[in-house]
Amino acid sequence: MTTATTLGPVMEREALEALFEGAHTTSRFLDEPVDPQVVEDAYNDLRWAPTAMNAQSLRLTLLRDGETRDAVVEHLLGANRENTAAAPLTLVAAYDPAWHEHAQTLIPHREGMREKLEENPSMRETMGRPSAYLQIGYLILALRAHGLAVGPMTGLDPAGVDSVVHQSTGWETLAMINVGHGPDPEHENALRPRAGRLTFSNASQVL
Repeated sequence: MTTATTLGPVMEREALEALFEGAHTTSRFLDEPVDPQVVEDAYNDLRWAPTAMNAQSLRLTLLRDGETRDAVVEHLLGANRENTAAAPLTLVAAYDPAWHEHAQTLIPHREGMREKLEENPSMRETMGRPSAYLQIGYLILALRAHGLAVGPMTGLDPAGVDSVVHQSTGWETLAMINVGHGPDPEHENALRPRAGRLTFSNASQVL
């Protein structure tokens, strides 16, 4: 008879609550600045999570209050405009179609892979874009783990955002994430009412 083992210590329930059920998408934050170093610390954690063939294709642009963010806000939809304009810090999360340029660092054991991917844009896209979305999920959890509240959004015009912040990089906007040090208790729309979630039995099958 074998006994199941784990790869490391199991997180305390309190820590899991802080990442999942106890956390809540935030629309309006406390009026406190966010140090970009916290975002860097979160990235340095999330980069170890798995992606397709270690395609580290997520790219981030950090926007504080100013002309550039004002220009980006013009390409958001609905309430996302007002919420972003008021956020302490905004992250533009993007996909880098040229992620394969780092293949020697990311997949050094696959000799010639950079050249193979260079010749096959479809293969790059198939591995890279889903990996960037995966990394956005990891980023949200990493930011929460570092004590920040987050407000992810996809209600935007990606090409419009790209025209403001990605002209020199070729990155492609996937989502935006507002971050802060918790919801503003004085703002009635800081947190929306909690919506339901599917149970495991609703969302799975065992074969």
